[in-house]
Amino acid sequence: MRARPPRTTRILAFLISLALAAVFATGCGVTRGNDDSGLHRLRMMVPNSPGGGYDLTARTAVKIMEDDDITGRVEVFNVIGAGGTVAMARLMNEKGNGDLMMMMGLGVVGAVYTNGSNALATNATALAKVVEEQEGILVPADSPFKTVADFVAAWKADPAKVTIGGGSSPGGPDHLFPMETARAVGVDPKKVNFVSYDGGGDLLTALLGQKIAAGTSGLGEYVDQIEAGQVRVLAVSGDKRVDGVDAPTLKEAGVNLTFTNWRGVLAPPDISEESKQVLVKTLEELHATDAWKEALVKNGWSDAFMTGAPFEQFLKDQDQRVSTTLTELGLL
Repeated sequence: MRARPPRTTRILAFLISLALAAVFATGCGVTRGNDDSGLHRLRMMVPNSPGGGYDLTARTAVKIMEDDDITGRVEVFNVIGAGGTVAMARLMNEKGNGDLMMMMGLGVVGAVYTNGSNALATNATALAKVVEEQEGILVPADSPFKTVADFVAAWKADPAKVTIGGGSSPGGPDHLFPMETARAVGVDPKKVNFVSYDGGGDLLTALLGQKIAAGTSGLGEYVDQIEAGQVRVLAVSGDKRVDGVDAPTLKEAGVNLTFTNWRGVLAPPDISEESKQVLVKTLEELHATDAWKEALVKNGWSDAFMTGAPFEQFLKDQDQRVSTTLTELGLL
């Protein structure tokens, strides 16, 4: 009969088994486990309200990353306020945290300027630009504006009477687009009656409630309403029509303007190079999936994937673009 190990040996073995169990337990819900990523539970911050463009893009990306086993479960949470400036400030306060990403874009860049914040995107860790998106001029189904020409005629006759809403703060795409459109059709941008909403969800409520005459926004967050006929698109802002949307480009409608929005992903400042590369690799794997390619088509997004030094330079260029435009409009 084999002798039992000494009591101290049995206790040590028991403690080791508990430690191993704890390691395996904490491995659940991480990015591919701790074995090759070194990450704990990932989080994705959204800088505006649920239902907006950032929210749609973030939740679409996260669902695909989870479904395709690129990551474990990723927590998505919304931080609302000042057009994304509150979220940017929080991102900066998470300095060194390699487990946090934030979906952002042109709207956040603009909001930071108009709110006088120093939480510039160029001060964060640039991970990837993911999509570009056309803007649209949107009206309720029963709007008297049937064409862009109808809209422009009323706008030029009395800019104050044509209230335009956008799902971003001054300096964001939903604000810059109508201002540039106004300039293109001969309306003084300073006379545009613009109302800012904190995201596409709030803008949709105002549009359907006829609190505004028209809305300017990306089309991806209104796919269901457009298909259901609740919202009509008078024109799109890019150089080509959007598949599935029965609307001309502005140029086709006689307005000499093209305009595109973009979205990208940042991490907090000063994360380790290892953490940065793991996050970039995660986004690269997302970009390569069939599900992401399908999401691009469904939401009318253009593939604009970019990482590394090119994305860092792009962010610097966008800072300059917004600063120049807002200065010209007298908003800085």
